[in-house]
Amino acid sequence: MTETNRKLLRFIDASPTAWHACANLVPRLQEAGYRELRETEGWELRLGGKYFIRRNGSSMIAFRVPEGKFPGFLMMAAHLDSPLFKLRGKPESPSAGVYTRLSVERYGSMLCAPWLDRPLSVAGRVTVREGGKLVTKLVNIERDLALIPNLAIHMDRTANDGKQYDIKVDMLPLFGSEKAAGRMEAIAAEAAGVGPEDLVSADLYLYPRTPGVCFGADEEYIAAPRLDDLQCAFGCFEGFLTAQPGGNAPLLCLFDNEEVGSTTKQGANSDFLADALRRICEALGRDFYRSVSSSFMVSADNAHAVHPNHPEYADSQDRPVINGGIVIKHHANQKYATDAVSEAVFAEICCRAGVPVQHYSNRADLLGGATLGNISTSHVSVDSVDIGLAQLAMHSCYETAGAADTDYLIRAARAYYESGFRRTAEGIEL
Repeated sequence: MTETNRKLLRFIDASPTAWHACANLVPRLQEAGYRELRETEGWELRLGGKYFIRRNGSSMIAFRVPEGKFPGFLMMAAHLDSPLFKLRGKPESPSAGVYTRLSVERYGSMLCAPWLDRPLSVAGRVTVREGGKLVTKLVNIERDLALIPNLAIHMDRTANDGKQYDIKVDMLPLFGSEKAAGRMEAIAAEAAGVGPEDLVSADLYLYPRTPGVCFGADEEYIAAPRLDDLQCAFGCFEGFLTAQPGGNAPLLCLFDNEEVGSTTKQGANSDFLADALRRICEALGRDFYRSVSSSFMVSADNAHAVHPNHPEYADSQDRPVINGGIVIKHHANQKYATDAVSEAVFAEICCRAGVPVQHYSNRADLLGGATLGNISTSHVSVDSVDIGLAQLAMHSCYETAGAADTDYLIRAARAYYESGFRRTAEGIEL
């Protein structure tokens, strides 16, 4: 296993929720000299300064101010959330007089079957009373806490003929015997370091405990939870952090809630990015509109690889392969923001970096999902390209991707941030 993949899998294993993923990146930024700005305070920025902002604890924008003049911003965006099961307000449900189950609902659109018969735990954030204040804390119950049991084949002879999953029946995790009633909130409070009486509220999610691995004859694949989209978030972050100064201001956006449409205060369909850019320009005495007009956005969210057992679901021409390099995504109805200009810019940067590029389009009769690119650019009007890394089993609780592709993304991101993007009357200079 390469060192890049070790770091990626450690990051994923330590990041069961978007809050944890965001928090885990903060020490790396601080060690590299980045200072946190708060939206509730005034911003004083200096040339050569390094900064980051968090919103809701689950979204982040990091940026650097160049030493000299610069035309605009080079931005990359990815998301930190993944499909999960959220514990309901009353987290427990009795069953058959002898069991206690956890009561859950879906967050995002997921493949249900892989969640069954798999060790699960609970993580998220809680709000507690502490020192006369309401304080938010992250919690992670790092032990096997629950499991969603399958129904035996003897009781459902049609189980292998196709399955309709009823979330309120089939997907409730077994938490313990009847004696476990009332224990979930106590366990969460203990993890937060307070008594149950001081636990006010919670946002808690199930997550699979299975760690990430490399596999294959030559360990050419990685498998892990939440590869969509922590693989892209990690690759963009590493490229951003290690890039040398280029001709523009580098900026990285890591959003929450992409899996449920991004329409939250911390999602890509909020004012988070636009507000940050306006405040940066104001603090530096720059014109916001001219700066944005000279900027570029790369939206990074994983793409579908051609499937080994079902190649018929891929487009006959644009069918990415795992370990084939960066995937540029296309969609005629603008599910992806790529156009001829943005494709050319990013493909040229990858070419200069020696990073292979491939292309993805949905099969013409299949409806695909949208991503961050066209959502974020509806608030900040910049040229934007949608990219990703090829993977299998997207929205499973355990996904597969390429062991070589994360390094490709890091190299491409680094080259992008180091480029000299400039829009002129004659065209685009790199």
